Amino acid sequence: MKDLYHENIKRAEVELSSLEKKINTNSLLRLAIILIGGGVLFKIFQLNNIWFLLIAVLVIILSFAYLVLRQSRLEKSKAEAAAFLRVNQNEVSLNASGVNMYNGGEIYDNGKHPYVSDLDVFGPKSLFAKINRAATADGVERLASWFIAAGSKQQILDRQKASSELHNKGEWIQELQTKLLFNLGQKTNIRTFLSRYLQDGALNFGSAALRFYVPIAPYLLLIGVLVSLFITPIWNILLLVGIAHLGWTLALAGKVSYFSSRIDKIGATLIAYSDAVRMIEEEEFASEMNKALQASLQTDNHENLSVAFRRLGALVDKLDARNNMLIGSILNIIFLWDFRQVLAIVKWKKSYEDNILNTFDIVADFEALVSLAVLKRNHPEWTTPVLLDDIHKDALVAVKINHPLIPVGKAVANDYTSKDHRIALVTGSNMAGKSTFLRTVGINAVLAYAGAVVCAEKLELPIYSIVSYMRIKDDLNESTSTFKAELDRMKFILELVAERDDTFVLIDEMLRGTNSVDKYLGSRAIIKKLIAMDGKGMVATHDLQLASLQDEYTGILKNYHFDIQVEQGEMLFDYKLKDGKCTIFNASLLLKGIGVEVGS
Repeated sequence: MKDLYHENIKRAEVELSSLEKKINTNSLLRLAIILIGGGVLFKIFQLNNIWFLLIAVLVIILSFAYLVLRQSRLEKSKAEAAAFLRVNQNEVSLNASGVNMYNGGEIYDNGKHPYVSDLDVFGPKSLFAKINRAATADGVERLASWFIAAGSKQQILDRQKASSELHNKGEWIQELQTKLLFNLGQKTNIRTFLSRYLQDGALNFGSAALRFYVPIAPYLLLIGVLVSLFITPIWNILLLVGIAHLGWTLALAGKVSYFSSRIDKIGATLIAYSDAVRMIEEEEFASEMNKALQASLQTDNHENLSVAFRRLGALVDKLDARNNMLIGSILNIIFLWDFRQVLAIVKWKKSYEDNILNTFDIVADFEALVSLAVLKRNHPEWTTPVLLDDIHKDALVAVKINHPLIPVGKAVANDYTSKDHRIALVTGSNMAGKSTFLRTVGINAVLAYAGAVVCAEKLELPIYSIVSYMRIKDDLNESTSTFKAELDRMKFILELVAERDDTFVLIDEMLRGTNSVDKYLGSRAIIKKLIAMDGKGMVATHDLQLASLQDEYTGILKNYHFDIQVEQGEMLFDYKLKDGKCTIFNASLLLKGIGVEVGS
């Protein structure tokens, strides 16, 4: 897969170089048309032959128009090639440095959420930053919502199948990313803007007389010109009509400007969206979720919504012509241009406002699914988790489970099953891997519940409601001490366990903000309360005395540990989860390493 990204980068660079040359050549040809055309017209003008002059003017205008159109197409191709290059360079950069050009979801990080802060779900170098490939604000929000809360089993299975299908459509995925990349860093949320625009009751325009006259006005002028040329001259009348047209549009310029200013310059953006929507409309899908999303991209009249997007984009671009005073005046004199475009936009609004906003939701879903599909493409060794039904009887089973944010060469896989207990008590020395293991289980559960593949050889689990207690700290703004913050978090967890029997707790070293005696007694009491409430989960601790709880709660609580090996005064960590309580601790060795002798 990495080789494919490098091949795509080389191909895009070659294409960009070729397009750059074509654009430069096209620009020179346009200049040549102007210079040579001017010289030709001067010579023909001297011949006093009106037909030669008209033909020459027509040829020059058509040639120049063709080159302008070709320039526009070349520029668009260049922009797409540059976007395609960025998409592939990002994959290489993300693999090398962990830096993703897409949104890292920082705004969704919330210390009061049951788990997102403790499990590094959002923020720089987070799970979301690793996975997100959504360029639109709606796509980012949709993917984030999948990580914030577990879906139902059917929703998760649908996402698994849909993203699995997409992961086999590598070229299609990258093309869709390329089409939508223009949204990256966009300050205006097009969906929100259009929603306000479509719901604005003030966007009504024109009397019945205006709506009747505007469509026929150009034809009346054409008839007048033909009458003047072949029957009798009425140029003065036509001039007065043209002046009346211009005065009429100037009189209503304020209302037209309201339309124009409301929708601003998003015509090109809507056309760009239509390209991405058309891709979804035209692709063949087999999974139920992808097919259902695709089927939603139609109006009530079974018209593809990409056509509606392109139509509005074209109308907005046409209305923008009024901003050129000379061109706008001519167009208004002949066509009542401003009125025609505004009436067309009003008609478009009535035809599509019930369907158009749905398009953004569909695109958001596909961006979220593409993000999951890219994760699967980039990590073919990861597996699709199996979701179990009974939170009381079915056990969590993990084989060779790893933390998805730890580089492959540094990660150490572990096996775990909860078949013979409800609470795992994990003891161990400092830096041995207790906290990382709890986060490994938690973050893979988040992946599983989002519908993604997981960093394991095998993972089976029910759909738990994950809640964690790990990074507890004081809050100066709320005048909260560390111990008070710990109590508040523990109260929150116990309330969740009482309310929901699907709660799965991940607790790392509770009650750190108090003395060792209170810490032990408090921790022991909390674990007993969790057991009495039929709680499930994992508790990591340095306090070896808590391991005695296994004797009191056989079949309910089970001891595990991470230890160290000491060879020639050196501490060696294997980061492997083992049965039983820990017997080797390393605080004295660590202190000795900084010049402090314990017990001296």
